[in-house]
Amino acid sequence: MAGDDVKKSDANASGGVKRKEVKKETGLGLTNCKDDNFGEWYSEVVVNGELIEYYDISGCYILRPWAMSIWETMQKFFDVEIKKMNIQNCYFPLFVSPGVLQKEKDHVEGFAPEVAWVTKTGDSDLEVPIAIRPTSETVMYPYYSKWIRGHRDLPLKLNQWCNVVRWEFSNPTPFIRSREFLWQEGHTAFATKEEADAEVLDILELYRQIYEEYLAVPVVKGKKSELEKFAGGLYTTSVEAFISNNGRGIQGATSHCLGQNFAKMFEINFENEKGQKGMVWQNSWAYSTRTIGVMVMVHGDDKGLVLPPKVATVQVIIIPVPYKDADTRGIFDACASAVDILSGAGIRAKADFRDNYSPGWKYSHWEMKGVPLRIEIGPKDLANSQVRVVRRDNSLKIDISRTNLVEHVKEMLNNIQHNLFDVAKQKRDACVKTIRTWDEFVEALSQKKLILAPWCDEEEVEKGVKARTKGEMGAAKSLCSPFDQPELPEGTKCFASGKPAKKWTYWGRSY
Repeated sequence: MAGDDVKKSDANASGGVKRKEVKKETGLGLTNCKDDNFGEWYSEVVVNGELIEYYDISGCYILRPWAMSIWETMQKFFDVEIKKMNIQNCYFPLFVSPGVLQKEKDHVEGFAPEVAWVTKTGDSDLEVPIAIRPTSETVMYPYYSKWIRGHRDLPLKLNQWCNVVRWEFSNPTPFIRSREFLWQEGHTAFATKEEADAEVLDILELYRQIYEEYLAVPVVKGKKSELEKFAGGLYTTSVEAFISNNGRGIQGATSHCLGQNFAKMFEINFENEKGQKGMVWQNSWAYSTRTIGVMVMVHGDDKGLVLPPKVATVQVIIIPVPYKDADTRGIFDACASAVDILSGAGIRAKADFRDNYSPGWKYSHWEMKGVPLRIEIGPKDLANSQVRVVRRDNSLKIDISRTNLVEHVKEMLNNIQHNLFDVAKQKRDACVKTIRTWDEFVEALSQKKLILAPWCDEEEVEKGVKARTKGEMGAAKSLCSPFDQPELPEGTKCFASGKPAKKWTYWGRSY
């Protein structure tokens, strides 16, 4: 890539061809500040950072290569890990027959408002409308019933990378709430509950790794309440993130134990080693392109995106800074050499040799796109056999020798990855408020806190919390009960009901 750019620019670098006039571009910056108008800032940064483009159907978005590259990095990691667990990839159709969709009552009721239907072909009405999958339990499980007969057919562990459609009518938001999105969905069947329980947590740990080790976003692992669990499932676990700027929790990914409910509905039975009939235990689990939106919300700033190095399409952008009468060819050659050296070491590096933009414009452009490191090479750098390196996360500038370029760059990228996580965790932790009474809860909610409260774990009490906190900002709800439970002293009362508390649970407003 760099070689092609060099060839295009060589003619301009030599004195033989008249240089193009440098464009005086304006308007690169964002018009909204993250702290002042978070929603407008987010809508602006995902477009200006070239992650998405708005489509002519509301709630649908074009994912541009900058976003798809991030998705593919996560996909590559996750796909390798689930294959280590003997989970195989497959693909099931997009369309669902009404009879199959409606077979599991609780499940279909949970998704009914979001289901899109195909009702016509050409000018003719279909005799039977066909649903577009909002999720694939009812698509896949009739065939699990066909494929599973005996204990030797278990476990059956499948995953598919696909799109789903959920016709959101309220506040579509790129990556966060869209009518069509990409995800993976795993669907597994086991002979025993113990096997299913173990896999639920194994998958949840992979989701934690995606968020914390790739996206540098801190999350809490925990269990959803009965009210918030997956429709038709036995229990739901999740990783929960928190957006400190607007005080909202966000469900990052979910890993569900479905129990035997779907097995009963779809007659997924097997014969065990003793010749006895039994029903399988099932799980389903998924993460989606929502991950990208969470990353943007947590790390982005008023200059644009801030990408963690592990998922950045371009980890290092190299910009030549040729002043008047400078050795332009020497500078361009040094930039091209740096790209080759870094790329040879496995670092995703690129040089921006465009001659119709000024270096300053390029700085702003690549800051908007969130590239973790910028390398500048000018006449002084060329003379001193050095480069200037600028970090995107904290704007730190440092001059380093070209001799040890790879070692320095690798160390800086590693430091950026860790720093982004540390800063995000500090911000998240500063928003956590432990409360014990309703009045403290209401005050913490008004301060946009992530609230940790003792709870009696009763569904009606949670419904009451939602009803009592309804307003323009949206009602509060339980986010998850963390697996890492603080000590609950004997006699502790539920913050909402005054009944004996059974656990600590995170509460707040959420997406």
